[in-house]
Amino acid sequence: MWTDMPPDESRDESHESRAGARQQEETGPPPRYRVSELMQGRREAIIEHNGANYILRITSNGRLILTK
Repeated sequence: MWTDMPPDESRDESHESRAGARQQEETGPPPRYRVSELMQGRREAIIEHNGANYILRITSNGRLILTK
């Protein structure tokens, strides 16, 4: 449905600031992490992203699985 309401300027600014931050983060090669450093000798690690927890798990076959 169409409305004649003006756009939310604060939303536009936050979108632009996120886009600018994303561009700064993506310059150069991506960061590289060793699984052994992340896991610290364990078979599972919890990774937090945008307020949600994800579990990174090493399977018995040595593969990685990321679940929410």
